[in-house]
Amino acid sequence: MTTAKPAPLFPAFLDLRETPVVVVGGGAVAERKVKSLLRCGARVTVVAPEVTDRLAALAHEGTLAHRVKRFDESDLHGVRMAVAATDDPMVNENVGRAASDLGVLVNVADDPALSTFLMGAAVERGPVQVAISTSGTSPALARRLRARIEGAVPDGFGTLAALAGRFRAEAIRRLPDPRARRRFWERVMEGPIAALALEGRETEARDALQHALNLEAGDGAGNPG
Repeated sequence: MTTAKPAPLFPAFLDLRETPVVVVGGGAVAERKVKSLLRCGARVTVVAPEVTDRLAALAHEGTLAHRVKRFDESDLHGVRMAVAATDDPMVNENVGRAASDLGVLVNVADDPALSTFLMGAAVERGPVQVAISTSGTSPALARRLRARIEGAVPDGFGTLAALAGRFRAEAIRRLPDPRARRRFWERVMEGPIAALALEGRETEARDALQHALNLEAGDGAGNPG
């Protein structure tokens, strides 16, 4: 009898701005999870009898809410996402099962089987994010891959992404043909404009991109911006 191969995880990037998220646990693991969530703009509530000094400081300054108690299912009412990060496997299991019953996305530390999403290792360069997941099989391998990718993706890619974002709406307006717009951006990303951004010459890259867009849109004499 053969065992069915598990389905691959679906890679996704979630907008968590102002999203209510509960983190159950107050130790070092919970602190790392909380920091990642706060960086993404989530509204975090920590449920734990005790928390680290850093989490206590964040609660004191109002950056997060802290419920000084043990977890129960009512803590998940009205939230969109939950993270179980205690050192008690039974509590983590209770969080995972309660969240699943309520249709709340849940990540259970060190237990992919109880999780509906995983928090992978990530490399961040401004707007550019490269997420690495081993589907929960080996966090150590994910960290090793992250270290290799960090060395291969310089900070300039963040500058280039931010530059493209600045011109995205204007390019859509002035180049309404999707195929022409795609060709334009491919030339930008493979040519001297990208090279300027990667070298940190942001102002020159911006002016060159404006000029290239003017030419592509048939406005060679247009304002270079």
